[in-house]
Amino acid sequence: MNEKVFAQIMDIRNSGRVNMFDVPRVQRMAFEMGFYELVCFIEEDRATYVRFILTGEK
Repeated sequence: MNEKVFAQIMDIRNSGRVNMFDVPRVQRMAFEMGFYELVCFIEEDRATYVRFILTGEK
């Protein structure tokens, strides 16, 4: 996970508008916000995204 994807995850999390475990909704919100790197990251490596949400480890 690069710093840009990390920042995009934090922006969505800090908005408080979505449950971060609702992966399809996070992806949809990322798309709506123009966070295309995050959309692709979740599509390509969902396990790493979920592990980050669970543990905070990049």
